[in-house]
Amino acid sequence: MIYAIGDIHGQKQMMDHALDLIAQDGGDDAHIVFLGDYTDRGPDSAGVIDALIAGRDAGRNWTIIRGNHDRMFEYFVADGTCHDPAIKSGLSWLNTRLGGPQTLASYGIVPTGPAVFDIDDNGLEILRHLPTQDGDLTLEQLVTAAQKVVPQAHLDFLRDNPLMHRVDDLLFVHAGIRPGVPLDQQAEDDLIWIRDGWLDNSDDHGVLVVHGHTIVDQPTHFGNRIDLDNGAGKGHPLIPAVCDNGEWFILTDAGRAPIHRE
Repeated sequence: MIYAIGDIHGQKQMMDHALDLIAQDGGDDAHIVFLGDYTDRGPDSAGVIDALIAGRDAGRNWTIIRGNHDRMFEYFVADGTCHDPAIKSGLSWLNTRLGGPQTLASYGIVPTGPAVFDIDDNGLEILRHLPTQDGDLTLEQLVTAAQKVVPQAHLDFLRDNPLMHRVDDLLFVHAGIRPGVPLDQQAEDDLIWIRDGWLDNSDDHGVLVVHGHTIVDQPTHFGNRIDLDNGAGKGHPLIPAVCDNGEWFILTDAGRAPIHRE
């Protein structure tokens, strides 16, 4: 058996509950694949990362995949990068819709209001300042503060997690794959960001792709892929899943239930 947990987005209590459901179903040594996006939007990104590092270092049978929000957070702390070309809206990571301020708050940089932005000629949000308990902080001041409070171990964790994990005919990845491209030639940006050309593709990829990144009303089996992002970052439940002898189920407080099929 192998278990999977979709996008956590700082929801530490939801993650703990999902892990409890897995332990009840498969025991403490169950193989669990985490599908990325541990940070942003939810209230306790720092606590999520602490717990994942602790489990990994304790030798738990966990595989922890890198997600796009994890990379955005890492890049912000490194040099203040607030935008990714994949975000066509021009939103800054410091916009609460993407969830950067919530992540900073979990490390003690606590906003007292929404960020104030200017919009540049390319339609990008450019931070003027973020009101915090320590005053109105500019981008440079925020980066300096983050570099002081975010542990290097957290940044190493976010950077070093693998982009995919294959077990037999299952491929676990954050967002998906580029159809028609060999698995060993997939681009990182596709693995953590892809939607266009992927979500509407019905090809047999030679593996069943298990991913998150794109919110669905409930974990869903689309034939060639399974989407496990149930929207925890927006306050919806975090629902773990299990593959047992080729059959997929979600785990609930009432036990297993067959995963929804399209």
